[in-house]
Amino acid sequence: MQQRVEKDSLGTIQVPAGAYYGAQTARARLNGIDSGLQPPLAMIHMLAVIKSCAARVNQRLGLLPADLAVAIVEAADEAASGKFDDQFVVDLFQTGSGTSSNMNVNEVIAGRANELLAGKRGGRHPVHPNEHVNLGQSSNDVIPTAIHMAAAIRIYHNLIPALGRLLNSFGAKSREFAKVLKTGRTHLQDALPVSMGQEFGGYRRQMELALVRLQSIMPRLTELALGGTAVGTGVNTHPDFARLTIEALSAKTGIKFFEAKDHFEAQANRDALVETSGCLKTIAGGLKKISNDLRLMSSGPHAGLGEIKLPALQPGSSMMPGKINPVIPEIVIQAAYQVTGNDTTIALCGQDGILELNTTMPLMAHALIQSIDLLASTARLMADKCIDGLQPQVNTCRQKAEQSPALATLLVPYIGYDAAAELARQAEKSGRTIRELAAEKDIMPPEELDRLFAIPA
Repeated sequence: MQQRVEKDSLGTIQVPAGAYYGAQTARARLNGIDSGLQPPLAMIHMLAVIKSCAARVNQRLGLLPADLAVAIVEAADEAASGKFDDQFVVDLFQTGSGTSSNMNVNEVIAGRANELLAGKRGGRHPVHPNEHVNLGQSSNDVIPTAIHMAAAIRIYHNLIPALGRLLNSFGAKSREFAKVLKTGRTHLQDALPVSMGQEFGGYRRQMELALVRLQSIMPRLTELALGGTAVGTGVNTHPDFARLTIEALSAKTGIKFFEAKDHFEAQANRDALVETSGCLKTIAGGLKKISNDLRLMSSGPHAGLGEIKLPALQPGSSMMPGKINPVIPEIVIQAAYQVTGNDTTIALCGQDGILELNTTMPLMAHALIQSIDLLASTARLMADKCIDGLQPQVNTCRQKAEQSPALATLLVPYIGYDAAAELARQAEKSGRTIRELAAEKDIMPPEELDRLFAIPA
């Protein structure tokens, strides 16, 4: 590979000849562990968006020549669109402030801006990654800003619509299954009957509460550290820079962002990310619960509960012909475990806000964005390929419900607990239903029995 020589404050270093990035990125690559993981592109693209808006503001404030600003904006917008994704080459495991990624973005934008300027200014005053692209910023405020923005945008545009889609799917099934009587279960033992519509209504409410939880964290997630620069004091940035740039970011993204009320808190702590991850873990736990319910209800179909039939998506066994597995619920469960593991990582990272800076931000970004994207993908998958096509086994459900000794509970107000328990024992021993025994013993008129044993409202 052909190389060129680049220079930074530590001296000279070779860089691939065709690379847009420069010396600091090359040094970061040499110091990495080559984990096979990189910082999420959602964060990288958001860094480019910040650079674009910052350049316009710095031009407006008279701090950046117009031609340099225009070139930076064009280059940054290209980077934000994904045009230079192959140029962002720093490993995920890097300096914990994310300085390596910030400089990678600064150098790529500077390299492309200088390419755009070539021939227009005869090489005078080239764009400098630190002095021009990073003007008014520090990695310590711009990296947390990019993470907050990327998370907020992906939650708003991806996760919330996906959970809304699943909510609607559960709602439709709740209405469709309103008259499907089945056995309720507690402790995995037969309990009083419910309608399958009531169960799916409960799942719908879980998704409704998930959306409430997500909306509740947005005020903290949309607070941005931008303007604090190195340690929260705002040194080397214009007093109006943060306000104007955040206004520009809000206009560009369509989400209202705010300058942090306290820049020392905003840079030293990543509590909003820890809180967000906790919310995601709660949602993942709900999806896992529902998925296990679906697996149990579809078990069998002959030697299990066999209450529902999931869509047949693929053969379930390389050995047993005709076997169909609950593929989608199993995918969702595995994704939920990953989100739970990510939450543990994020919680530990959040504890490393030592003095004026948290130094685990690249890893937090990776784990948080992965959790958001996993939940969005699995929620859509669950709705599209599982819930929408799910069908109840009505006769099986009704038969099991009518045979349940737990129906003796309905007679407690009329004959007392002990007599009802004896009736349940007789039903279990004889194989007859509670309703049959109650009619035989003439406990109440037939029309009253019909009312008492009707499908739950």
